[in-house]
Formats: sequence, structure tokens, C-alpha cells
Amino acid sequence: MIDKGRRSSLDKFDKYNVNEEIRSQQVRLVGEEGEPKVIPTADALTMARERELDLVEISPNQDPPVVKIIDYSKFKFEQMKKAKEAKKKQKVIHVKEIKMRPNIDSHDFEHKIKHAKEFLDGGDKVKFTLMFRGREMVHPELGFEVMNKVKAQIESFVQIEKDMSQEGRNITMIVSAKAGGGKTK
Repeated sequence: MIDKGRRSSLDKFDKYNVNEEIRSQQVRLVGEEGEPKVIPTADALTMARERELDLVEISPNQDPPVVKIIDYSKFKFEQMKKAKEAKKKQKVIHVKEIKMRPNIDSHDFEHKIKHAKEFLDGGDKVKFTLMFRGREMVHPELGFEVMNKVKAQIESFVQIEKDMSQEGRNITMIVSAKAGGGKTK
């Protein structure tokens, strides 16, 4: 039988009505030998107690609600295990930002491009941000020159998701690795 005295941080799996929490007069019992059958809730509860198991409401929105006689703690554990497996299989894509200035040195530029390649190899997207400070805003064409240089260096192995555009004091461009393209050179 279950003990609901102590609350865990995994209460999101506690969404099932169990035993006396089932309010319906009749329930559809599944998982038994044979076809699903509609029986009074009290009879189903008695059957569950005889087997020292729990009566768990699997689908409360049906008429009558669908219930199963199972070990609730084992059922809850399996649900958590399935959720963890599903979470493991998810691929999270991060957007890594590379910041530059209009008067960037050639070595610094090459170093930033190298880092962008590493991020793309890791499966992340890269956001290039070129920042203007003070009087640099007078010559935005210098910034666009640098961004065009970036684009020329990386366009063979990236897909441009958002082309370069000026937003206030910044010029931004977002790229991701080409689909099916393996490691970058």
C-alpha cells in the first residue's frame, strides 16, 4: 500500500487518484484477465486490497474512469524513469555569442573564427555581434566590412539563419552548422 505522508520534489508524477481518492461510483477496470469491465468502485477497491496492491485511476476523463490494480509506488517509479530517459534524449542547442569591434586585429579575428568553428562542431548556434562604441557609430560601413569578412570566412560550412542587421549600436548575425556537414576544417 502507499504512504502519502511525506511529499517529495517529484510531485508532478502524483497526478493520479489512488484508492479512496477515486470519487466515481463505477469504474472501468483494465489489466485484469479478459476484457475491461465496468464494476462498482467499492468492489474494485476490495479486489485491490485482497492482492495488497493499489487501485490507480489511469484515465479520469473517461466515463466511467479507467482504473488499474497495480503497485502505485512501482508505477510512479517507472513513470519517473521514463521521464528521465526522455529528458536524456533531448538535444539542447545553445546560442554562443562572439563579440567583436570594428577595428579588430587580424590575429584576434582568426581566433574568434576558430572559436566559432568549435562551437558549430559542438552543435551550437553562433551569434556574431559587432559592437560600436562612441564615435565609431559614425562609420557603420566599417562594421559591415568586418561582418562581410566573417561571412566570407565561414559561409562554406554554415547556414545563415539571420543575416547581418544593425540594431542600435550592434550589428548581429546568427549562423548554424549546415545540415549533414560533418566537422569543420
